[in-house]
Amino acid sequence: MMKKRILLLSAIALMAFSNTLSAKHNHSDLKINTKVSGVEWIGKKVTGQHSGGITIKEGTLNLHDGNLSGGTIVMDMSSITCTDLKPEEGATKLVGHLNSPDFFDVANHSTATLKIIGAKKTEGKKHMVSGTLTIKGITKPITFEANVEMKDGKLGAFAEVKVDRTLYNIKYGSGKFFEGLGDKMIKDEFIIKFKIAAE
Repeated sequence: MMKKRILLLSAIALMAFSNTLSAKHNHSDLKINTKVSGVEWIGKKVTGQHSGGITIKEGTLNLHDGNLSGGTIVMDMSSITCTDLKPEEGATKLVGHLNSPDFFDVANHSTATLKIIGAKKTEGKKHMVSGTLTIKGITKPITFEANVEMKDGKLGAFAEVKVDRTLYNIKYGSGKFFEGLGDKMIKDEFIIKFKIAAE
């Protein structure tokens, strides 16, 4: 009887150990390569649009059974650039304004964070991703479509995310909050394009 009990306990312990090993095997974390990854932004107004870049400070993507399941991408808001204007033709002034409390208040909020909570494969490389986006210390839920590709243990991803800036208390030049702006009105929705490489 004692022998049977010991054998049974040993079998249970072995099963628990193998389950832990397989769980570890099924789950992996990939570090984002910040040198080749980046973010592009596009902001539109009545008279045209501006674009630029933001550096990714750090980030990790989580895989389960080889599929994207979660992750965190931290953006360095102090790295904002403007790419459609020359510095002397307004880029320096625009970046200064984007850094100010009118927009991203970078002095008090130096990072913005995209946290991925789940991702569901829809077809081919396409995934529907859900998570939260934190800008200026304000966190809101977000969903978007992303193209995700895995090859030789490396992951490449591209996503174009539409963001309503007014949800993050960025109201400057918004027709929702100010009347009579005319051609000075800035669209509430701006676009963030993520280009990610992780391994």
